[in-house]
Amino acid sequence: MSAENQADAKSDMQNSAQNISQNSANQELDANTHGAINMQLADGFEVMLITGMSGAGRSHAANALEDMGWYVIDNLPPKLLIPLVDMMTSSGSKVHKLAAVIDVRSRGYFDDLFAVLAHIDELGVKTRILFLDASDSVLIKRYESVRRPHPLQRGGRLIDGIREERELLSHLKDCADIIIDTSTLSIHQLSTKLYEGLLGKGSSTVAVHIFSFGFKYGMPMDADFVADMRFLPNPFWVPQLRDLTGKDKPVSDYVLANPAAVAFLDAYEKALLTAIDGFAKEDKHYVTIAVGCTGGQHRSVAVSIELARRLRLHGLQVTVSARELQRRS
Repeated sequence: MSAENQADAKSDMQNSAQNISQNSANQELDANTHGAINMQLADGFEVMLITGMSGAGRSHAANALEDMGWYVIDNLPPKLLIPLVDMMTSSGSKVHKLAAVIDVRSRGYFDDLFAVLAHIDELGVKTRILFLDASDSVLIKRYESVRRPHPLQRGGRLIDGIREERELLSHLKDCADIIIDTSTLSIHQLSTKLYEGLLGKGSSTVAVHIFSFGFKYGMPMDADFVADMRFLPNPFWVPQLRDLTGKDKPVSDYVLANPAAVAFLDAYEKALLTAIDGFAKEDKHYVTIAVGCTGGQHRSVAVSIELARRLRLHGLQVTVSARELQRRS
């Protein structure tokens, strides 16, 4: 090989080495950046482990958390939590709260739980353990009523399976953030306790949806309350308001300036607050209020918006929609 060719070959090798080094650095930077992004995203996510004694109400607790907006998975082997959390904290994920029911049905996988929890904690994801318990006598009674064997019974006595499970879960119970004894609770009382523990007490746990509608297009079938605004003057007969809707200020001002509208809203607001507070105590956490007028364009829309504004001042979660306006759009 000539000296010139040797020089060219040496130069090519140096360039190749530089490219490899640069690619390695870029990959390391990408990995570090991805890790930093995941750590940052992890701050906004939460994992709830639902565990405890079989028959103590884990399924009902899972249903309650699902109603609160959690993504719930039942009977999950603990090791699968890690890829789930990684998926949850990836950019673009819409899952912000993951609840996993983990219990002795996972068998051998159950031993991995504490190592998995330590790993998730290192990722910066907030993790809580909900432990459901009940007395042996209550658990026996519940199993006898459903006529199913205990997962650790293995053909022996029911009480032996319960005692073995209690021993296996003793350390997990000691680490639990929330412990609920369901011995004297109904499923509705358990749900209420969870709502109070995670969202707060009273009417603040109730999500309210208000929608306007027109009676001439049919009564709503899914409303807990229906209010009729046809006792108020109709803006439809005012030429300059006819083509507007209750979302427009001139119509809203026209409707709400009427003393009858104000008197109605004052009384209705008070009645609804009393009812919503009672619903929260009875484990009803979603309330739908329909407000109607003739065509669902003016009076009902304006009153719906004003009613939502008033209820929000009491700390309630309120959403608003207009059935007939949605049909028009």
